[in-house]
Amino acid sequence: MSNPLTGRTIEGARRALAARLQSAGIDEPSLDARLLVGAALGLDLTGLITRAARYLTPEEAVRLEAYAQRRLAHEPVARILGTREFWGLPFRLSEATLVPRPDTETVVELALDIFRERTAAGRRPRIADIGTGSGAILLALLHEIPDAFGVGTDLSLTALGTAKGNAAALGLADRAGFVACSYAAALHGPFDLIVSNPPYIPAGEIPKLSIEVREHDPHLALDGGNDGYDAYRALIPQAAERLAPGGALIVEAGQGQAGDIATLMAAAALLQDRPPKADLAGIPRAVSARKMPP
Repeated sequence: MSNPLTGRTIEGARRALAARLQSAGIDEPSLDARLLVGAALGLDLTGLITRAARYLTPEEAVRLEAYAQRRLAHEPVARILGTREFWGLPFRLSEATLVPRPDTETVVELALDIFRERTAAGRRPRIADIGTGSGAILLALLHEIPDAFGVGTDLSLTALGTAKGNAAALGLADRAGFVACSYAAALHGPFDLIVSNPPYIPAGEIPKLSIEVREHDPHLALDGGNDGYDAYRALIPQAAERLAPGGALIVEAGQGQAGDIATLMAAAALLQDRPPKADLAGIPRAVSARKMPP
């Protein structure tokens, strides 16, 4: 079978690929085509514009068509490229990590709001990220809080290796540690902030998710049990024990889950002193509560 991208200019290849993606029902076909062309040719946006009239080499056409076939099969662009930007920082991915999503930046925003309001503790701030995956939340917070030290936990050794690599690439390895355990079981407090984007999809809903998610994100990071709350029931009491007085727990919530999560936090003697923070779609996405001094 001949390669439909052979003999095309860079701009012609981009347009042709965008049209194919659109016909296949891919969301944001123009953006995906630009990202894939740029990755296949090693060019940024400026390079794509200034070299638009250059013809693809045969090797570039083969590489780009391989990317195109993967995207037409609904593999996410971030999986094809192996990287995703989060909080303005680049993160490498692996098969054991979720693709970081813009909604999760709401957790970072709320954690920073809470941290910046706290009274100076006179010691180095400590942060824990439960179920760290690629390390996105933890490393975004360490990037914003230069004197903090953070620990990420995960059941997956592969995910922890990915997070450790991201910490090194971002120049944060000396302020980040990673440990394999169930939720916060291996951690010792006190922590000023504990954050988590736990699995919260009810098991019966996973087959209904988009192909991009259900076929390419790790089920361990999606499956929240029959009702979607298994992870919250486990991690909230553990986090409460490990928070410093005045410290805060911030977790990501699925649509419609914020109220039940607040109830679980209250049952662990944590005080919800502010409403959940909504994402750009208006969904209450980040839920927080504090450990009150004795």
